[in-house]
Amino acid sequence: MAQMAFYVDSSVCTSCKTCQVVCQQKNELPTDILWRRVLHYGGGTWTDKGTYHVPDGVFRYFVSLSCNHCAAPACMAVCPVSAILKDEDTGAVWIDQEACIGCRSCEEACPYAIPVLDEETGKEVKCDMCRDYLAQGKTPLCVVTCSQRVLDFGDIDELRAKYPDATDAIEPLPVPTTGPSLLVRPHKDAQKSGEGTGQLLNLPYEL
Repeated sequence: MAQMAFYVDSSVCTSCKTCQVVCQQKNELPTDILWRRVLHYGGGTWTDKGTYHVPDGVFRYFVSLSCNHCAAPACMAVCPVSAILKDEDTGAVWIDQEACIGCRSCEEACPYAIPVLDEETGKEVKCDMCRDYLAQGKTPLCVVTCSQRVLDFGDIDELRAKYPDATDAIEPLPVPTTGPSLLVRPHKDAQKSGEGTGQLLNLPYEL
């Protein structure tokens, strides 16, 4: 099976959220559903010097995240009606809206908190790697529109060769257990998954 993947250069991401916006527009999503979202991760403290404060280990960086179209999708494994499928030609994991019963099992299983229930339809939804674009030989819209060229897309082995310093294990992402098709170039302050000293800084509506 072929496996396409996303690459994210966290070292230069400015959190402009263009990727979020174009994804919502293309897929006509309500404002409370994000198929791609930019995570803000940071930490450190400020030391009180009396009349001023001095930063002590303060840091922040951004990670643009969508479905990782995993090699062993936890969501697909638990779906009781086999509504979650993996495309043989691209490796894209997608949800058959006709078969989905909205039981939310996939939500509970996904370590990246990707699937979400559309309250209007009663169906689970998520990034499908722009399957309609791929069928036309096009690149996913979030990648094309990224103004800082933070995102890249292609065969996962080719991306690994192109970006040898990339990883799939930086905070706030969980320790990878499902074979995520994601490569991230770490920010200079990035911390390894499971060893973070910071916290997710996004406002609630962005999670």
